[in-house]
Amino acid sequence: MNAISKSLQPSVINWKPLIQKYKGLWVALDSDEETVISYGKKAKEVHGDALKKGLKAPILFKVPSVSKAYIG
Repeated sequence: MNAISKSLQPSVINWKPLIQKYKGLWVALDSDEETVISYGKKAKEVHGDALKKGLKAPILFKVPSVSKAYIG
């Protein structure tokens, strides 16, 4: 495999620790989609806190309270 095809492959992110730690909460992630900048029960508060911490475009994610497999 050459360097170009390696760079086009999607990276895999292990969110299992994130899901276990922040179950049922909103999290604001940095652009790397792994670094948690802020978390809480209300999306608006989490977003505002992330903006105060300097993020221009935080990624908001509601962590499921129950982890279930989905096959579809």
